[in-house]
Amino acid sequence: MLNSILTVKKNEVRSHQNIGWEIFTDEIIKAISKNFNGVVFMLWGEYAKKKNKLINNNSNLILESGHPSPLSANRGNWFGNRHFSQTNDYLISINKSKIFW
Repeated sequence: MLNSILTVKKNEVRSHQNIGWEIFTDEIIKAISKNFNGVVFMLWGEYAKKKNKLINNNSNLILESGHPSPLSANRGNWFGNRHFSQTNDYLISINKSKIFW
């Protein structure tokens, strides 16, 4: 699990946006995507979905969904997205061990 913005002020959503966290976390995503194959990236929420351009989808799996927060889970497609079972199906298909969630 990796949020794009790693800190916030208490009760102030995105209060530390545009202070450099996004640059740092984008570089982490790019490095993982470039140096590893068979990684599952679960992009939850509209902001996270924009990160798909940083990921090599030829050698990794990208799953997108609405965000699971109580404020948005019912508006998006969070419930029933099957990301955990899709992840295991993918891992098995590339001869990797499934995850016991």
